[in-house]
Amino acid sequence: MATRVVDRLGMSRIFVRFVYFMIFATLFCESTGGEVQDESEDKIPTVVIAIFARNKAHTLPYFLTLLERLEYPKERISLWVRSDHNEDNTLEILRKWLSSVEGSYHSVNAELLSSPPTRLGDEDGPAHWTPSRFTHIIQLREEALVAARQMWTDYIWFLDSDVFIVNPKTLQLLIKKGHTVTAPMLKSDGLYSNFWCGMTDEYYYLRTDDYKPTLNRERIGCFDVPMVHSSVLINLRRKSSDNLTFIRSKVPDYEGPNDDIIIFALAANKSGIPLYICNDEVYGFVMVPLEQGDSLAVDYTQLTNLKLEVLVENPPLPVSDLLSEYVSYPLQDTMGFDLVYMINLLRRPERRIRMNNCFRELGIHAYVINGVDGRKLNESSLNEWNIHMMPEYSDPYHKRPLTMGEVGCFLSHYNIWRHVVENGFREVMVLEDDIRFEPFFRQKVLNIMAEIRELNLHWDLVYLGRKRLHEAEEPWVPGSRYLVTAGYSYWTLGYLLSQSGARKLLDGKPLRNLVPVDEYLPILFDKHPQVTWKGYFPQRDLAAFSAAPLLVYPTHYTGEKGYVSDTEDSTVINERAERVREDL
Repeated sequence: MATRVVDRLGMSRIFVRFVYFMIFATLFCESTGGEVQDESEDKIPTVVIAIFARNKAHTLPYFLTLLERLEYPKERISLWVRSDHNEDNTLEILRKWLSSVEGSYHSVNAELLSSPPTRLGDEDGPAHWTPSRFTHIIQLREEALVAARQMWTDYIWFLDSDVFIVNPKTLQLLIKKGHTVTAPMLKSDGLYSNFWCGMTDEYYYLRTDDYKPTLNRERIGCFDVPMVHSSVLINLRRKSSDNLTFIRSKVPDYEGPNDDIIIFALAANKSGIPLYICNDEVYGFVMVPLEQGDSLAVDYTQLTNLKLEVLVENPPLPVSDLLSEYVSYPLQDTMGFDLVYMINLLRRPERRIRMNNCFRELGIHAYVINGVDGRKLNESSLNEWNIHMMPEYSDPYHKRPLTMGEVGCFLSHYNIWRHVVENGFREVMVLEDDIRFEPFFRQKVLNIMAEIRELNLHWDLVYLGRKRLHEAEEPWVPGSRYLVTAGYSYWTLGYLLSQSGARKLLDGKPLRNLVPVDEYLPILFDKHPQVTWKGYFPQRDLAAFSAAPLLVYPTHYTGEKGYVSDTEDSTVINERAERVREDL
């Protein structure tokens, strides 16, 4: 595609008047501290969005769909797009999208070059950054910055194509901050983000005490940081912004590397321009960059990781009908298990939908078990199940008897154990519906199972997620890289279960002396600290292990916004009725 500029303000008379106005505005700017004042509060600033894409066919359908959904007048937005040296369908996607939307935006300037992939050798994958590649991206960013200045636009927003802006109000919110340089904080599937809180004297990343609280939004606001990247908004109405650059020779006394984001950060620093990262809203997400030598296949998997992280508290990343043909999902299977169970209460359809979206991303075919709802249990239900509470049981933290929710949770797992035994399943996976998956979950589970077979390990249960309750060191399984021998643990977020394990859990006759399921499991593998409780279950030889590190965690923890407990927030068992039942 040749360079293409569509400009609706092409009338020379209007342009001359505009030039006169901007000359006056520039002079006025210099006398008012560097900021051009709007003629009216209703004026909507113009914005150039600079987009760079190389080998991003897998992210572009989401990126472009979210870009279209920004709540900002498109006639006030100009697009500046560059793409080259691709080995996937990046150009095809960009051409199709631009042809569809170019009439909606103020202007479109695009150079989409059908240049061959740049390789020095077979080992130098698409993530290989040579000095010439750094120089190339630096030149492109500077070209976009200069073009925006020549267009007399109010703002330029550098937006990388592996960024997903899920908050449609992002652009207007950033503009309202009033800073010269502002970046929305972007989350990833780990500790990576689009800002640094510290920089060494050699211009390398420096982890500081402020980084995690900022990333986790434990402190909220806009913070002056030494580095922002991937999504950066620049206010070009500020006179000081003239000093911003990506060219190292334009930065006084610059001695750092030929790196675009570092040059930009040092140019801002030497000009006294603070770089702000804002986390007052959930703005969006950013892909973890590839390591040198990684293939595109790694980036595809990392996109899956990020989409799973998005699903923790957000709807799935949207894709427009126009671009849906470029999105695909893996075929779903049971990963070699006889069955993958997912427990869900019928009154929690939102969790079922979220988990099904996760399974679609992971390529997992799951069998949904309708959980036993504690809200629907009563004393009559307990009699029907022939359930008796352990006489000595009292919740270690709340000093109360079992709740109906805890009974329902136990029975949900109990039904699975029975189903495993009745169907003669050898190995299954059990997942609850309030979990978040760690990156590369599928591959890590497959690695565990391969190792179990390689070591010829006898196992009954393997925790995939849990709350470890004792500080004592848990020994590694001899020869293992992924498994430790489990100690006293809470939670049943996810676990692997064998046929022998299911039989042992049933043979313990737990309904005769019921305790919460996450207390029952450590009793059965003889790691529970309550000796009197263990006395009710003389056969305690469950072979229990745990993934290390864990592969699933709760979506929310107690006290966090969005936390809901169907076990804690339920009725406590009527102790008097229980004593009557025991007398009978």
